[in-house]
Amino acid sequence: MKPPEAVRPVVAGRSESQGEHPHERLESQVRSYCRSFPAVFDKAEGCRLYDVDGREYLDFFAGAGALNYGHNAPRISRAMVDYVRGNGVMHSLDMATRAKEAFLSKFESVILKPRKLDYRLQFVGPTGTNGIEAALKLARMVMKRRNVIAFTNSYHGLTAGSLAVTAGESYRNEYYDSAADVTFMPYDGFLGDDVNTVDYARKLILGKSTGVDQPAAIVVETIQAEGGVNVASAAWLRSLDELCRDCGALLIVDDIQVGCGRTGEFFSFELPGIEPDIVVLSKSISGSGQPMSIVLLKPHLDEWEPGQHTSTFRGNNLAFVTATTALEYWESPLFSAEIHRRGQHLAAMLEQLCTSFPNLETRVRGRGMLFGVEIANAAIAQSTSRAAFRRGLVIELCGPEDNVLKVLPPIVTETDDLAAGVRILQQSIAEVAGMTPTREI
Repeated sequence: MKPPEAVRPVVAGRSESQGEHPHERLESQVRSYCRSFPAVFDKAEGCRLYDVDGREYLDFFAGAGALNYGHNAPRISRAMVDYVRGNGVMHSLDMATRAKEAFLSKFESVILKPRKLDYRLQFVGPTGTNGIEAALKLARMVMKRRNVIAFTNSYHGLTAGSLAVTAGESYRNEYYDSAADVTFMPYDGFLGDDVNTVDYARKLILGKSTGVDQPAAIVVETIQAEGGVNVASAAWLRSLDELCRDCGALLIVDDIQVGCGRTGEFFSFELPGIEPDIVVLSKSISGSGQPMSIVLLKPHLDEWEPGQHTSTFRGNNLAFVTATTALEYWESPLFSAEIHRRGQHLAAMLEQLCTSFPNLETRVRGRGMLFGVEIANAAIAQSTSRAAFRRGLVIELCGPEDNVLKVLPPIVTETDDLAAGVRILQQSIAEVAGMTPTREI
């Protein structure tokens, strides 16, 4: 892999003739990832990105989890091109199309039936926060309750309803965030390994005079990706599911980032063996980076009146086409096994990475093909992300202190490329911390 050279900084205020990027001159200050990864990308393939100067980068970011199958996966790209060349319907609101019909049939036969799951699909598009909004709206409507339980360090989106159940401090502001009708509870492990926080929540929800209103729903991520790759145990999730039954609340699982195979199974809740009332999918459900968001709901919850919840872009037929093709990966049980194999290999290398710096306080956690490398010293973690980018690795930070390197490569990444990325991480930590690793990976 050709390592990138130092990336030219984008300086605000320079004229275009002096090399100022239109992004600086025209785009809002709200942009974020381009600040962490200051390059102008041009092409992408598999687990690699290429900038306009031909520099090559390993991608351990994968569109924040939107590219589980990699950039421009050949079979998915072919399906997209063939559909466009055939003048296929692109936009259809919620009208019936052949592309949507094919997706529904494939999702039922490949995903739902083998897992004995009974869900109806609501297309809400175009992105994950829209799915969360619809799920919360439906839960409150059906249950005739207002309160929703969410968790510490959660992230569910940044529109009004989803922001209200997002705990991340950097996203919340009293001027525009409505905290009404949401109660936050401690996530698994938040109060220490010896505290079962579901027991804590149970006492507050089912007890008398606690000040906690009976919830319409409990919304949870089985793994909090943005929150720092916090992994809820199977036992904790099962006890949370039981609490929902006992208090009459719906269980909503946000599988936006950790679904569609990221944990090794298609749904992240398969391992603990729970069956949520509502599931929200987005990001990698299209398989191509095309905008697509789905709410899966139990049939008895489908109390919507026609047109009661709509969205202009819920009929993205190009996303239906690529999503149908992506589901072909799941026709073989060997695909899930391969994700687990790669994930175990990646976990072992990340553990070696941490032990190679015995004087640095680090920890690895995760599952499947999602891991977080926590570095107690946040400044070192943040500098490591920047140093890794200079060496040709795109990797983002997460967690409330921005001190967790989130390892999020495409789930189809080969082990040699995984090893190359971990080696770059090791070199970057060595540079930033001024330490020599005890062994090279």
